[in-house]
Amino acid sequence: MPVFAAVDIGSNSVRLSIARLTHGSFRVIHQDREVTRLGEGVFQTGTLDPKAIAHTIKVLKRFHRAVQSQATDKIRVVATSAMRDARNSRAFIEWVKSATGWRVEIISGLEEGRLIHLGVMSKARVSVPRVLLIDLGGGSCELTLSRSRHIEEMVSLPLGAVRLTQEFLKHDPPRKSEMERMRVFIAEEVERIAQRIARFKVQLTIATSGTAAALAGAAQKRSADSTTHSMMVSRASTLKLAKKLAQLSKTEREAMPGIGPRRAEIIIAGAAVYAEVLKSCGLRGFRYSPLGLRDGLLAQLAADYDERTRPHQQTESDRQDALLAMCKKYGVDLKYAEQVRMLALKLFSVLGRVHNLPAEYKEWLGAAAMLQEVGSYVNRAGRNRHTYYIIANSEMFGFSIKQRQTIATIARYQGRSKPSPTDRLMKNTIPSEREHIVRSVVLMRLARALNQSRRSVVASVTANLRDEKVGLRLTTKGEGIDLEMWALEKEVAYFREVFGRDLAVALS
Repeated sequence: MPVFAAVDIGSNSVRLSIARLTHGSFRVIHQDREVTRLGEGVFQTGTLDPKAIAHTIKVLKRFHRAVQSQATDKIRVVATSAMRDARNSRAFIEWVKSATGWRVEIISGLEEGRLIHLGVMSKARVSVPRVLLIDLGGGSCELTLSRSRHIEEMVSLPLGAVRLTQEFLKHDPPRKSEMERMRVFIAEEVERIAQRIARFKVQLTIATSGTAAALAGAAQKRSADSTTHSMMVSRASTLKLAKKLAQLSKTEREAMPGIGPRRAEIIIAGAAVYAEVLKSCGLRGFRYSPLGLRDGLLAQLAADYDERTRPHQQTESDRQDALLAMCKKYGVDLKYAEQVRMLALKLFSVLGRVHNLPAEYKEWLGAAAMLQEVGSYVNRAGRNRHTYYIIANSEMFGFSIKQRQTIATIARYQGRSKPSPTDRLMKNTIPSEREHIVRSVVLMRLARALNQSRRSVVASVTANLRDEKVGLRLTTKGEGIDLEMWALEKEVAYFREVFGRDLAVALS
Protein backbone atom coordinates (compact mmCIF):
# COMPACT_ATOMS: atom_id res chain seq x y z
CA MET A 1 0.00 0.00 0.00
CA PRO A 2 1.64 3.22 -1.19
CA VAL A 3 2.40 6.16 1.05
CA PHE A 4 2.06 9.66 -0.41
CA ALA A 5 3.04 13.07 0.97
CA ALA A 6 1.82 16.58 0.15
CA VAL A 7 3.55 19.83 1.06
CA ASP A 8 1.75 23.17 0.74
CA ILE A 9 4.07 26.20 0.86
CA GLY A 10 1.57 28.97 1.46
CA SER A 11 1.93 32.69 1.98
CA ASN A 12 1.15 32.34 5.68
CA SER A 13 1.83 28.72 6.63
CA VAL A 14 3.72 25.66 5.45
CA ARG A 15 1.83 22.37 5.78
CA LEU A 16 2.68 18.70 5.45
CA SER A 17 0.37 15.70 5.22
CA ILE A 18 1.49 12.06 4.81
CA ALA A 19 -1.13 9.41 4.11
CA ARG A 20 -1.37 5.74 3.18
CA LEU A 21 -3.65 4.73 0.32
CA THR A 22 -5.75 1.75 1.42
CA HIS A 23 -8.62 0.30 -0.62
CA GLY A 24 -8.99 3.48 -2.64
CA SER A 25 -9.02 5.91 0.30
CA PHE A 26 -6.41 7.72 2.38
CA ARG A 27 -5.53 7.25 6.02
CA VAL A 28 -3.47 10.17 7.29
CA ILE A 29 -0.48 8.96 9.29
CA HIS A 30 1.36 12.24 9.91
CA GLN A 31 0.62 15.96 9.70
CA ASP A 32 2.64 19.06 10.50
CA ARG A 33 2.15 22.80 10.12
CA GLU A 34 4.01 25.98 10.98
CA VAL A 35 3.40 29.67 10.34
CA THR A 36 6.40 31.13 8.46
CA ARG A 37 4.83 34.20 6.79
CA LEU A 38 6.71 33.63 3.55
CA GLY A 39 4.46 36.14 1.80
CA GLU A 40 4.97 38.99 4.26
CA GLY A 41 7.89 40.54 2.39
CA VAL A 42 6.40 39.87 -1.04
CA PHE A 43 3.33 41.99 -0.42
CA GLN A 44 5.52 44.92 0.66
CA THR A 45 8.61 44.72 -1.55
CA GLY A 46 7.84 42.17 -4.26
CA THR A 47 10.53 39.78 -2.98
CA LEU A 48 10.67 36.98 -0.43
CA ASP A 49 12.23 38.13 2.83
CA PRO A 50 15.55 36.33 3.63
CA LYS A 51 14.46 35.64 7.22
CA ALA A 52 11.14 34.17 6.06
CA ILE A 53 13.01 32.06 3.49
CA ALA A 54 15.41 30.74 6.13
CA HIS A 55 12.52 29.95 8.48
CA THR A 56 10.61 28.16 5.72
CA ILE A 57 13.66 26.13 4.66
CA LYS A 58 14.18 25.07 8.29
CA VAL A 59 10.59 23.84 8.46
CA LEU A 60 10.87 22.05 5.11
CA LYS A 61 13.97 20.21 6.37
CA ARG A 62 11.90 18.99 9.30
CA PHE A 63 9.19 17.90 6.88
CA HIS A 64 11.83 16.11 4.79
CA ARG A 65 12.95 14.06 7.79
CA ALA A 66 9.33 13.08 8.48
CA VAL A 67 8.80 12.06 4.85
CA GLN A 68 11.92 9.90 4.92
CA SER A 69 10.93 8.26 8.20
CA GLN A 70 7.58 7.21 6.74
CA ALA A 71 9.16 5.62 3.63
CA THR A 72 7.04 7.77 1.35
CA ASP A 73 6.60 6.49 -2.20
CA LYS A 74 5.79 9.83 -3.84
CA ILE A 75 5.63 13.47 -2.79
CA ARG A 76 4.25 16.61 -4.37
CA VAL A 77 5.40 20.03 -3.20
CA VAL A 78 3.50 23.12 -4.33
CA ALA A 79 3.72 26.84 -3.63
CA THR A 80 0.94 29.38 -3.98
CA SER A 81 0.31 33.13 -3.97
CA ALA A 82 3.55 34.49 -2.48
CA MET A 83 5.68 32.46 -4.88
CA ARG A 84 3.52 33.50 -7.82
CA ASP A 85 4.22 37.15 -7.03
CA ALA A 86 7.84 37.05 -5.82
CA ARG A 87 10.62 38.19 -8.14
CA ASN A 88 13.13 35.93 -6.37
CA SER A 89 11.00 32.76 -6.36
CA ARG A 90 13.57 30.95 -8.53
CA ALA A 91 16.26 31.40 -5.87
CA PHE A 92 13.91 29.96 -3.25
CA ILE A 93 13.12 26.95 -5.44
CA GLU A 94 16.82 26.23 -5.91
CA TRP A 95 17.43 26.55 -2.17
CA VAL A 96 14.65 24.05 -1.42
CA LYS A 97 16.07 21.65 -4.00
CA SER A 98 19.53 21.94 -2.47
CA ALA A 99 18.25 21.43 1.08
CA THR A 100 15.73 18.63 0.47
CA GLY A 101 16.02 17.44 -3.12
CA TRP A 102 12.37 18.42 -3.66
CA ARG A 103 11.14 20.15 -6.79
CA VAL A 104 8.75 22.96 -5.89
CA GLU A 105 5.85 23.49 -8.30
CA ILE A 106 4.33 26.98 -8.36
CA ILE A 107 0.63 26.52 -9.11
CA SER A 108 -1.81 29.14 -10.35
CA GLY A 109 -4.70 30.41 -8.26
CA LEU A 110 -7.16 28.49 -10.42
CA GLU A 111 -5.21 25.23 -10.09
CA GLU A 112 -5.08 25.84 -6.34
CA GLY A 113 -8.86 26.17 -6.33
CA ARG A 114 -9.23 23.06 -8.49
CA LEU A 115 -7.13 20.98 -6.11
CA ILE A 116 -9.07 22.23 -3.08
CA HIS A 117 -12.31 21.32 -4.87
CA LEU A 118 -10.88 17.87 -5.59
CA GLY A 119 -9.87 17.38 -1.94
CA VAL A 120 -13.25 18.47 -0.58
CA MET A 121 -15.36 16.56 -3.10
CA SER A 122 -13.27 13.41 -2.65
CA LYS A 123 -13.83 13.22 1.12
CA ALA A 124 -16.59 15.57 2.34
CA ARG A 125 -20.25 14.61 2.50
CA VAL A 126 -22.01 17.00 0.14
CA SER A 127 -25.71 16.23 -0.35
CA VAL A 128 -26.73 19.27 -2.46
CA PRO A 129 -25.72 20.02 -6.06
CA ARG A 130 -24.93 23.77 -5.95
CA VAL A 131 -21.91 24.46 -3.73
CA LEU A 132 -19.59 27.44 -3.25
CA LEU A 133 -16.09 26.75 -1.96
CA ILE A 134 -14.14 29.58 -0.31
CA ASP A 135 -10.45 29.21 0.48
CA LEU A 136 -8.87 32.30 2.03
CA GLY A 137 -5.10 32.02 2.33
CA GLY A 138 -2.32 34.46 3.12
CA GLY A 139 -2.08 35.90 -0.38
CA SER A 140 -5.27 35.10 -2.26
CA CYS A 141 -8.86 33.97 -1.98
CA GLU A 142 -10.18 31.26 -4.28
CA LEU A 143 -13.95 31.09 -4.90
CA THR A 144 -15.27 28.03 -6.75
CA LEU A 145 -18.82 27.37 -7.94
CA SER A 146 -19.48 23.64 -8.16
CA ARG A 147 -22.59 22.05 -9.64
CA SER A 148 -23.01 18.32 -9.02
CA ARG A 149 -19.24 18.05 -8.35
CA HIS A 150 -18.35 19.78 -11.63
CA ILE A 151 -16.49 23.10 -11.46
CA GLU A 152 -18.73 25.61 -13.18
CA GLU A 153 -16.76 28.77 -12.48
CA MET A 154 -13.73 29.82 -10.47
CA VAL A 155 -11.97 33.05 -9.63
CA SER A 156 -8.84 33.87 -7.66
CA LEU A 157 -8.91 37.26 -5.90
CA PRO A 158 -5.93 39.09 -4.31
CA LEU A 159 -7.64 39.07 -0.91
CA GLY A 160 -5.27 37.05 1.26
CA ALA A 161 -5.23 37.81 4.98
CA VAL A 162 -1.48 38.53 5.11
CA ARG A 163 -1.57 40.62 1.92
CA LEU A 164 -4.45 42.82 3.17
CA THR A 165 -2.98 43.20 6.65
CA GLN A 166 0.37 44.33 5.26
CA GLU A 167 -1.22 46.69 2.75
CA PHE A 168 -3.88 48.41 4.86
CA LEU A 169 -3.65 47.78 8.62
CA LYS A 170 -0.75 49.73 10.12
CA HIS A 171 -2.03 50.14 13.69
CA ASP A 172 -3.35 47.85 16.43
CA PRO A 173 -6.30 48.05 16.68
CA PRO A 174 -6.59 49.44 13.15
CA ARG A 175 -7.88 52.96 12.66
CA LYS A 176 -11.31 53.54 11.15
CA SER A 177 -9.75 55.08 8.03
CA GLU A 178 -7.58 51.99 7.50
CA MET A 179 -10.57 49.67 7.87
CA GLU A 180 -12.62 51.77 5.47
CA ARG A 181 -9.94 51.73 2.76
CA MET A 182 -9.58 47.97 3.15
CA ARG A 183 -13.35 47.40 3.01
CA VAL A 184 -13.63 49.44 -0.19
CA PHE A 185 -10.82 47.44 -1.79
CA ILE A 186 -12.37 44.12 -0.73
CA ALA A 187 -15.82 45.20 -1.98
CA GLU A 188 -14.42 46.15 -5.39
CA GLU A 189 -12.77 42.75 -5.79
CA VAL A 190 -15.78 40.76 -4.56
CA GLU A 191 -18.05 42.71 -6.91
CA ARG A 192 -16.31 40.94 -9.82
CA ILE A 193 -18.10 37.70 -9.00
CA ALA A 194 -20.93 38.66 -6.60
CA GLN A 195 -23.73 38.71 -9.18
CA ARG A 196 -22.67 35.40 -10.69
CA ILE A 197 -22.63 33.78 -7.23
CA ALA A 198 -26.06 35.25 -6.43
CA ARG A 199 -27.51 33.91 -9.71
CA PHE A 200 -26.03 30.48 -9.00
CA LYS A 201 -28.37 30.14 -5.98
CA VAL A 202 -25.81 28.51 -3.70
CA GLN A 203 -27.25 25.79 -1.47
CA LEU A 204 -24.13 25.21 0.63
CA THR A 205 -21.01 27.31 1.24
CA ILE A 206 -17.93 25.41 2.40
CA ALA A 207 -14.98 27.39 3.76
CA THR A 208 -11.50 25.94 4.22
CA SER A 209 -8.12 26.96 5.72
CA GLY A 210 -7.03 28.86 8.82
CA THR A 211 -9.22 31.96 8.76
CA ALA A 212 -12.39 29.90 8.41
CA ALA A 213 -11.25 27.64 11.26
CA ALA A 214 -10.57 30.65 13.48
CA LEU A 215 -13.96 32.23 12.75
CA ALA A 216 -15.70 28.91 13.39
CA GLY A 217 -13.79 28.54 16.67
CA ALA A 218 -14.70 32.07 17.76
CA ALA A 219 -18.36 31.48 16.88
CA GLN A 220 -18.37 28.10 18.65
CA LYS A 221 -18.66 29.61 22.13
CA ARG A 222 -22.23 30.60 21.25
CA SER A 223 -23.07 26.97 20.41
CA ALA A 224 -21.78 24.58 23.08
CA ASP A 225 -23.06 21.49 21.29
CA SER A 226 -21.21 22.18 18.01
CA THR A 227 -17.75 21.17 16.92
CA THR A 228 -15.45 23.42 14.90
CA HIS A 229 -15.16 20.83 12.11
CA SER A 230 -18.89 20.63 11.45
CA MET A 231 -20.62 23.79 12.64
CA MET A 232 -22.29 26.32 10.41
CA VAL A 233 -21.27 29.94 10.90
CA SER A 234 -24.10 32.28 10.00
CA ARG A 235 -23.75 35.53 8.09
CA ALA A 236 -24.95 37.47 11.15
CA SER A 237 -22.30 35.83 13.36
CA THR A 238 -19.59 36.55 10.79
CA LEU A 239 -20.57 40.21 10.46
CA LYS A 240 -20.62 40.63 14.26
CA LEU A 241 -17.24 38.90 14.62
CA ALA A 242 -15.67 41.02 11.88
CA LYS A 243 -16.88 44.21 13.56
CA LYS A 244 -15.80 43.11 17.04
CA LEU A 245 -12.36 41.87 15.96
CA ALA A 246 -11.58 45.24 14.35
CA GLN A 247 -12.11 46.94 17.73
CA LEU A 248 -9.85 44.64 19.76
CA SER A 249 -6.10 44.73 20.35
CA LYS A 250 -3.93 41.80 19.34
CA THR A 251 -3.77 40.61 22.96
CA GLU A 252 -7.56 40.71 23.23
CA ARG A 253 -7.97 38.87 19.91
CA GLU A 254 -5.57 36.13 21.07
CA ALA A 255 -7.81 35.47 24.07
CA MET A 256 -10.80 34.63 21.88
CA PRO A 257 -11.61 30.94 21.33
CA GLY A 258 -10.02 29.49 18.20
CA ILE A 259 -7.66 32.41 17.59
CA GLY A 260 -4.02 31.94 18.53
CA PRO A 261 -1.15 34.46 18.63
CA ARG A 262 -0.16 34.18 14.94
CA ARG A 263 -3.73 34.10 13.60
CA ALA A 264 -4.60 37.12 15.76
CA GLU A 265 -2.22 39.21 13.66
CA ILE A 266 -4.18 38.69 10.44
CA ILE A 267 -7.70 37.67 11.51
CA ILE A 268 -9.18 41.17 11.11
CA ALA A 269 -8.48 41.22 7.37
CA GLY A 270 -9.62 37.63 6.93
CA ALA A 271 -12.88 38.24 8.78
CA ALA A 272 -13.53 41.35 6.68
CA VAL A 273 -13.25 39.29 3.49
CA TYR A 274 -15.69 36.65 4.73
CA ALA A 275 -18.13 39.35 5.88
CA GLU A 276 -18.07 41.03 2.48
CA VAL A 277 -18.43 37.80 0.50
CA LEU A 278 -21.37 36.60 2.58
CA LYS A 279 -23.09 40.00 2.49
CA SER A 280 -22.52 40.91 -1.18
CA CYS A 281 -23.34 37.45 -2.52
CA GLY A 282 -26.45 36.94 -0.40
CA LEU A 283 -25.11 33.85 1.39
CA ARG A 284 -26.61 32.61 4.66
CA GLY A 285 -23.28 31.56 6.14
CA PHE A 286 -20.59 28.94 5.71
CA ARG A 287 -19.64 25.49 6.95
CA TYR A 288 -16.00 25.11 7.94
CA SER A 289 -14.14 22.10 6.54
CA PRO A 290 -10.67 21.04 7.69
CA LEU A 291 -10.05 19.72 4.17
CA GLY A 292 -7.90 21.84 1.89
CA LEU A 293 -5.05 22.01 -0.58
CA ARG A 294 -3.05 19.19 1.05
CA ASP A 295 -6.05 16.89 0.73
CA GLY A 296 -6.41 17.85 -2.92
CA LEU A 297 -2.75 17.07 -3.56
CA LEU A 298 -3.09 13.67 -1.89
CA ALA A 299 -6.27 13.01 -3.87
CA GLN A 300 -4.47 13.88 -7.11
CA LEU A 301 -1.63 11.51 -6.23
CA ALA A 302 -4.22 8.79 -5.58
CA ALA A 303 -5.98 9.57 -8.86
CA ASP A 304 -2.73 9.24 -10.81
CA TYR A 305 -1.85 5.99 -9.02
CA ASP A 306 -5.13 4.08 -9.16
CA GLU A 307 -7.90 4.53 -11.75
CA ARG A 308 -10.41 2.86 -9.41
CA THR A 309 -10.35 5.64 -6.81
CA ARG A 310 -12.99 8.31 -6.36
CA PRO A 311 -10.39 11.08 -6.85
CA HIS A 312 -9.51 9.58 -10.25
CA GLN A 313 -13.14 9.81 -11.32
CA GLN A 314 -13.30 13.42 -10.14
CA THR A 315 -10.03 14.26 -11.92
CA GLU A 316 -11.29 12.64 -15.13
CA SER A 317 -14.40 14.78 -14.86
CA ASP A 318 -12.33 17.94 -14.32
CA ARG A 319 -10.12 17.15 -17.32
CA GLN A 320 -13.05 16.39 -19.60
CA ASP A 321 -14.72 19.65 -18.57
CA ALA A 322 -11.47 21.52 -19.30
CA LEU A 323 -11.06 19.97 -22.75
CA LEU A 324 -14.66 20.69 -23.74
CA ALA A 325 -14.38 24.27 -22.47
CA MET A 326 -11.25 24.86 -24.57
CA CYS A 327 -12.85 23.30 -27.65
CA LYS A 328 -15.84 25.59 -27.24
CA LYS A 329 -13.68 28.66 -26.64
CA TYR A 330 -11.60 28.13 -29.79
CA GLY A 331 -14.36 26.93 -32.08
CA VAL A 332 -13.17 23.34 -32.48
CA ASP A 333 -15.32 20.95 -34.55
CA LEU A 334 -16.28 18.61 -31.69
CA LYS A 335 -17.54 15.79 -33.90
CA TYR A 336 -14.22 15.69 -35.76
CA ALA A 337 -12.11 16.05 -32.60
CA GLU A 338 -13.94 13.29 -30.72
CA GLN A 339 -13.59 10.92 -33.69
CA VAL A 340 -9.83 11.54 -33.87
CA ARG A 341 -9.57 10.97 -30.11
CA MET A 342 -11.50 7.70 -30.37
CA LEU A 343 -9.17 6.51 -33.12
CA ALA A 344 -6.04 7.66 -31.27
CA LEU A 345 -7.06 5.81 -28.12
CA LYS A 346 -7.91 2.71 -30.14
CA LEU A 347 -4.50 2.78 -31.81
CA PHE A 348 -2.87 3.21 -28.39
CA SER A 349 -4.60 0.00 -27.25
CA VAL A 350 -4.12 -2.23 -30.29
CA LEU A 351 -0.51 -1.15 -30.90
CA GLY A 352 0.62 -1.37 -27.29
CA ARG A 353 3.31 -3.98 -28.06
CA VAL A 354 4.69 -1.67 -30.74
CA HIS A 355 4.84 1.72 -29.01
CA ASN A 356 5.45 0.55 -25.37
CA LEU A 357 4.35 3.94 -24.03
CA PRO A 358 3.64 4.52 -20.31
CA ALA A 359 -0.05 4.16 -19.48
CA GLU A 360 -0.51 7.86 -18.70
CA TYR A 361 0.34 8.76 -22.30
CA LYS A 362 -3.02 7.38 -23.36
CA GLU A 363 -4.68 10.34 -21.67
CA TRP A 364 -2.18 12.89 -22.99
CA LEU A 365 -2.67 11.48 -26.51
CA GLY A 366 -6.45 11.73 -26.18
CA ALA A 367 -6.22 15.32 -24.95
CA ALA A 368 -3.91 16.26 -27.83
CA ALA A 369 -6.39 14.72 -30.27
CA MET A 370 -9.18 16.89 -28.88
CA LEU A 371 -7.14 20.11 -28.99
CA GLN A 372 -5.03 19.68 -32.13
CA GLU A 373 -7.03 22.29 -34.07
CA VAL A 374 -7.26 25.11 -31.48
CA GLY A 375 -4.47 27.00 -33.28
CA SER A 376 -6.76 27.62 -36.27
CA TYR A 377 -8.62 30.12 -34.07
CA VAL A 378 -5.59 32.41 -34.32
CA ASN A 379 -4.68 31.73 -37.95
CA ARG A 380 -4.71 28.65 -40.15
CA ALA A 381 -1.27 29.66 -41.39
CA GLY A 382 1.10 28.33 -38.75
CA ARG A 383 -1.82 26.78 -36.88
CA ASN A 384 0.30 23.99 -35.38
CA ARG A 385 2.64 26.51 -33.76
CA HIS A 386 -0.38 28.42 -32.48
CA THR A 387 -1.85 25.17 -31.16
CA TYR A 388 1.27 24.53 -29.11
CA TYR A 389 1.27 28.03 -27.65
CA ILE A 390 -2.44 27.94 -26.71
CA ILE A 391 -2.30 24.53 -25.02
CA ALA A 392 1.00 25.13 -23.21
CA ASN A 393 -0.11 28.51 -21.85
CA SER A 394 -3.77 27.88 -21.05
CA GLU A 395 -5.25 27.06 -17.67
CA MET A 396 -6.57 23.50 -17.99
CA PHE A 397 -8.14 22.03 -14.86
CA GLY A 398 -6.56 18.75 -13.87
CA PHE A 399 -3.46 19.04 -16.03
CA SER A 400 -0.11 20.09 -14.57
CA ILE A 401 2.25 22.43 -16.43
CA LYS A 402 4.39 19.48 -17.49
CA GLN A 403 1.36 17.56 -18.72
CA ARG A 404 0.11 20.56 -20.70
CA GLN A 405 3.52 20.90 -22.35
CA THR A 406 3.50 17.20 -23.26
CA ILE A 407 0.00 17.48 -24.76
CA ALA A 408 0.97 20.67 -26.59
CA THR A 409 4.10 19.08 -28.07
CA ILE A 410 2.19 16.03 -29.35
CA ALA A 411 -0.38 18.34 -30.96
CA ARG A 412 2.34 20.58 -32.41
CA TYR A 413 3.78 18.00 -34.82
CA GLN A 414 0.65 17.22 -36.82
CA GLY A 415 1.48 19.16 -39.96
CA ARG A 416 4.43 18.95 -42.30
CA SER A 417 7.06 19.20 -39.58
CA LYS A 418 8.01 16.25 -37.43
CA PRO A 419 9.85 16.24 -34.09
CA SER A 420 13.61 16.56 -34.48
CA PRO A 421 16.38 16.46 -31.85
CA THR A 422 17.43 19.94 -33.04
CA ASP A 423 14.00 21.50 -32.44
CA ARG A 424 13.75 23.91 -29.52
CA LEU A 425 10.74 22.06 -28.13
CA MET A 426 12.51 18.72 -28.16
CA LYS A 427 15.68 20.21 -26.70
CA ASN A 428 13.61 21.54 -23.79
CA THR A 429 12.05 18.11 -23.20
CA ILE A 430 13.82 15.84 -20.73
CA PRO A 431 15.62 13.00 -22.59
CA SER A 432 13.51 10.22 -21.06
CA GLU A 433 10.34 11.84 -22.47
CA ARG A 434 11.53 12.62 -25.99
CA GLU A 435 11.03 9.13 -27.38
CA HIS A 436 7.62 8.90 -25.73
CA ILE A 437 6.51 12.12 -27.40
CA VAL A 438 7.80 11.02 -30.81
CA ARG A 439 5.91 7.71 -30.56
CA SER A 440 2.77 9.53 -29.45
CA VAL A 441 3.09 11.87 -32.44
CA VAL A 442 3.10 8.87 -34.80
CA LEU A 443 -0.10 7.47 -33.25
CA MET A 444 -1.77 10.86 -33.47
CA ARG A 445 -0.80 11.32 -37.12
CA LEU A 446 -2.29 7.91 -37.92
CA ALA A 447 -5.51 8.83 -36.09
CA ARG A 448 -5.78 12.06 -38.07
CA ALA A 449 -5.20 10.17 -41.30
CA LEU A 450 -8.00 7.77 -40.39
CA ASN A 451 -10.41 10.73 -40.34
CA GLN A 452 -8.87 12.66 -43.24
CA SER A 453 -12.23 13.23 -44.93
CA ARG A 454 -13.77 14.40 -41.61
CA ARG A 455 -16.72 12.09 -42.25
CA SER A 456 -16.00 9.51 -39.49
CA VAL A 457 -15.97 6.64 -42.01
CA VAL A 458 -13.68 4.44 -39.88
CA ALA A 459 -15.72 2.71 -37.19
CA SER A 460 -12.98 0.58 -35.63
CA VAL A 461 -9.35 -0.54 -35.95
CA THR A 462 -7.67 -3.84 -35.13
CA ALA A 463 -4.00 -4.78 -35.44
CA ASN A 464 -2.04 -7.86 -36.41
CA LEU A 465 1.64 -7.97 -35.39
CA ARG A 466 3.86 -10.43 -37.21
CA ASP A 467 7.66 -10.38 -37.32
CA GLU A 468 8.69 -6.90 -38.51
CA LYS A 469 5.29 -6.04 -39.96
CA VAL A 470 2.25 -4.33 -38.50
CA GLY A 471 -1.12 -4.82 -40.15
CA LEU A 472 -4.05 -2.50 -39.48
CA ARG A 473 -7.52 -3.71 -40.42
CA LEU A 474 -10.21 -1.05 -40.67
CA THR A 475 -13.93 -1.53 -40.19
CA THR A 476 -15.77 1.16 -42.12
CA LYS A 477 -19.26 2.63 -42.22
CA GLY A 478 -20.62 4.22 -45.36
CA GLU A 479 -18.86 4.65 -48.66
CA GLY A 480 -15.61 6.29 -49.70
CA ILE A 481 -12.41 5.77 -47.75
CA ASP A 482 -10.02 6.88 -50.48
CA LEU A 483 -8.83 10.00 -48.65
CA GLU A 484 -8.08 8.00 -45.51
CA MET A 485 -6.06 5.39 -47.43
CA TRP A 486 -4.12 8.14 -49.22
CA ALA A 487 -3.33 9.90 -45.93
CA LEU A 488 -2.26 6.65 -44.26
CA GLU A 489 0.10 5.84 -47.13
CA LYS A 490 1.88 9.15 -46.48
CA GLU A 491 2.56 8.08 -42.85
CA VAL A 492 4.05 4.64 -43.65
CA ALA A 493 7.64 5.88 -44.03
CA TYR A 494 7.55 7.81 -40.74
CA PHE A 495 6.03 4.79 -38.95
CA ARG A 496 8.93 2.66 -40.21
CA GLU A 497 11.46 5.32 -39.19
CA VAL A 498 10.19 5.48 -35.60
CA PHE A 499 9.18 1.87 -34.92
CA GLY A 500 11.40 -0.03 -37.38
CA ARG A 501 8.42 -1.94 -38.77
CA ASP A 502 6.50 -1.92 -42.03
CA LEU A 503 2.88 -0.82 -41.88
CA ALA A 504 0.14 -2.32 -44.05
CA VAL A 505 -3.52 -1.35 -44.07
CA ALA A 506 -6.48 -3.48 -45.17
CA LEU A 507 -10.26 -3.16 -45.10
CA SER A 508 -12.43 -5.76 -43.36
